[in-house]
Amino acid sequence: MDAHSRGRAEDIDPADQWVLNPQTGNYELRLDQSAEHPSASGLRSTTAPRTSAPRATAPAPPGRTSRAAAAEASAGTRRRTPEVPGQRRRRAAEPADGGATGGGGGTGGGGGGRRGAHGSAGRRKAKPKASRKKKVLLWTGGITAFVLVGVAGGAYYLYERLDGNLNTVDVAGAGTGGFKKDQAINILVIGTDKRTGDGNSGYGDKNSPGHADTTVLFHVSKDRTNATALSIPRDLITDIPDCETRQPDGSTKVIPGQSGVRFNLSLGQLERDPGCTMRTVKELTGVTVDHFMMVDFNAVKTLSTAVGGVEVCVEQPVDDEKSGLKLPAGKSVIEGEQALAFVRTRQAFGNKSDLSRIQTQQQFMGSMIRQMKSSDTLTSPSKLLDLADAATKALTVDTGIGSVNKLKDLALEIAKVDPKNVTFATLPVLDNPAERIKATVVVDEARAKPLFSMIQNDISLTEVQQKEQDAKNAAKNAQAALLKGPRAEASAVRVDVYNGSGVRGGAQSTINWLQNDMGVLKSTNKANAPEDIPKTTLEFAPNQADQARKLADMMGLPAAALKQGTADAGEREPMTLTLGKDFTAAGVPITGPAKAPEGVQKVEADKQVCAK
Repeated sequence: MDAHSRGRAEDIDPADQWVLNPQTGNYELRLDQSAEHPSASGLRSTTAPRTSAPRATAPAPPGRTSRAAAAEASAGTRRRTPEVPGQRRRRAAEPADGGATGGGGGTGGGGGGRRGAHGSAGRRKAKPKASRKKKVLLWTGGITAFVLVGVAGGAYYLYERLDGNLNTVDVAGAGTGGFKKDQAINILVIGTDKRTGDGNSGYGDKNSPGHADTTVLFHVSKDRTNATALSIPRDLITDIPDCETRQPDGSTKVIPGQSGVRFNLSLGQLERDPGCTMRTVKELTGVTVDHFMMVDFNAVKTLSTAVGGVEVCVEQPVDDEKSGLKLPAGKSVIEGEQALAFVRTRQAFGNKSDLSRIQTQQQFMGSMIRQMKSSDTLTSPSKLLDLADAATKALTVDTGIGSVNKLKDLALEIAKVDPKNVTFATLPVLDNPAERIKATVVVDEARAKPLFSMIQNDISLTEVQQKEQDAKNAAKNAQAALLKGPRAEASAVRVDVYNGSGVRGGAQSTINWLQNDMGVLKSTNKANAPEDIPKTTLEFAPNQADQARKLADMMGLPAAALKQGTADAGEREPMTLTLGKDFTAAGVPITGPAKAPEGVQKVEADKQVCAK
C-alpha cells in the first residue's frame, strides 16, 4: 500500500512520489518539503529492495518495494554518527539546481510532473535497468577526499535532508566559476587542523583558527581516464598573494599577501579563507583551481567509521604515544580515533617528518578508494546513507558546488576514473638552505616545473595510462619517428633562438636558461622573429637530428614542432629555434613531459603499500 492510501504513516508525506528519471529510465523517490523531515542525524537507511511484486492493488514503480515494506524493514537499523560542528557559516537555503557546474536537475533527477500510483507511470514501459551495483558505483566518488561527494550523489533522492548539512564559503572569484563536463577538473582538497568536534580539543592548539594542514590538488583529466592527486607540504616556504575575501555582510576585504612564509598560513591566519589557499596554489603551480572541499579532524573519524573501517598496512608494530596510534605489524582495519591517529602520526614512519606523514595519508586515501569501490560498501544501503550523512556534515565547499545536487554532478564525473589510473604524488621539495635546523622545505624547481607542466597539459602520471596515450599520439603523428634515436650531449647542441611568442624577452630568458641550467653554451639570442607564430618550431638538418632530439627533450617540444631539412648542415652551423605563442616561460615545457621526473614520490591508488 503506498503513501496515498496510508496517509502520513511512518512519517511519509502523501506528497512524496516515485517519479521517473528520464536520464536513467528508472523510478526514484522524491521527498516533498511539505513533509515533516527528521534531522539529518536521525536519517534511517532502507534495506535492499525486494524483487517480489508488492501486494497492494496499485503497482509500485518497477524494481521498488512498497513504502510500507521499506519502512518496516528499515526501522531501527541506522546507527548515529558523531556530531560534526560546522566549520564555517552555514549556507543559506537555496534551490538545488545545476548552476554553473553544468548539470543537475531538480528532485528525482529532473523527472517530469508528479504521477499517482495509478497514473501513466505504471503503464509506460521503462528502459532496461542497470544493475544496482553499477548504479551505486556511478554515484560513489573516485577518490578518498571525494567519498563524501560520491555517496551524497548515491543518496541524492534525500538531498533535501542532506543539503542542510553542508557548509559553504563564497570565495570571491578565486575559482573558475564552475567545473565543466567537457574539460579537465581541478579541485583543492584541504584538511584543516581546526580543533572542532567531540574529542578533538586536545590536539595541538585548540584555540587556533586552523591551518591548511593537509592540501591535495586533485586533477581529473579531460577524458576522465585518469587523475592526479598532488600533495603540497604544509611546511613549504612560498609566497601567499593578496586575497579578496567575502565578509558576512556581503562586502569584500583584501587580506595582504606575505612572502617567504609557510604554505599552511594560507588558511585561517589573518582571516584568510579557502579562497586564499586556492590563489596560493595557482601562484605556486600555475594551475587554476575550479573548486575547493575542506574537512577537519572529525571527517576522518566519521567517514572511516561509516564505511566500515579502512584497511592499512605497516611493516613494523607501531606504538606512538604522541598520536596514540597502536598497530601490530601487517594489515589492520582502522576507524574513528584510530584512523585519525594513523593520518596524524609523524613519529611512527619514515624520517618522522611531514613528508613521511604525507605518504601515510596517501596510503590511507588509496585504501579508502578501494573500500568505497568494494561490493561490501556498494551493496549496503545502510553504509551508503551513513556515509552520506557523515560526509555532508563534515564538508565545507565553495558556493559553486554548495548543494548535494551539484555535488552529485561532480561525483558522476569523478566516478568515471578507474582507481588504477589515480596517482598520488608529492610536490618535489628540498630542505630549506636558509635554516641551520631543518624545519621547512622549498620547491625543487628542476623536478617541480615538469610536474606542474604535466598537470597544466593534462598528462597522466600513471605509467599504464601514459603508454596508452603515447601509442595514440604516435599513431596520429607521422613525425613521431623524429624523436626516436640517439641524443647529443648538451655541450654539443648549437642553436639560434628567435622570439615569435609575443612574450617580452622570451628569447633572452630562454638563452639564459639553456646556458646556465641546461649546459647548452653554444646558443645565441637572435631577438624577435619577423612575425609571431602560433606554435614553437625547431628547424634542423639531417645530420643535426641528435642535437634536435636533445633540445626537444629539454624544451618539451612535441614531434610536430620538429622541421627537418633535406641537406646536411656545416660543422658549426646552428639549428633554428623559433618560440611561438605556446611558449610561456623559460624552463616551462612547451607541452608536458612524457613522464614524471625521476625522484618524484608517487603511488597508484589501486596498490596497497605498507608504511615503513
